[in-house]
Amino acid sequence: MKPDLDPETDLILERVLKAPRALVWECWTTPEHIKHFFVPKPHKVTACEIDLKVGGRFNSTFEVEGNEMANNGVFLEIVPGKKLVFTDTYSEGWKPAPDPFMTAILLLEDAPGGGTKYTAIARHRSTDSRKTHEEMGFHDGWGTVVDQLDAYALSLGRS
Repeated sequence: MKPDLDPETDLILERVLKAPRALVWECWTTPEHIKHFFVPKPHKVTACEIDLKVGGRFNSTFEVEGNEMANNGVFLEIVPGKKLVFTDTYSEGWKPAPDPFMTAILLLEDAPGGGTKYTAIARHRSTDSRKTHEEMGFHDGWGTVVDQLDAYALSLGRS
């Protein structure tokens, strides 16, 4: 299920979450849930729009240190409960972005004990953009996001 990785352009984060896969999927595909985990605190998501279909929008607005940042993109592949692929290379209607950053691949599998094997891949256009993302704190930032996701999903009290 995991795509071939290119160490020159791809970054990967793998974790085992306590939350069950169905709940992790729900959190990733519901705008109201996204607001609770998608950026490391104290930053926050102020808006999120999801049209869960290939070519459908995945738009979010972040507030980071008092500045609003729009992040518009589309879904490229959806395998319900298992895989989400989205990018900021295009916005809805397949409009090319002037300065795309990456494509994200999210893979979810059942883990022993009822949790989720969580794999997140950030695929970049170039070695330089991968390096920039890594230097920005990819592992710490995306690690914080997945920790927030797991805690939030578990706080919903559903399995």
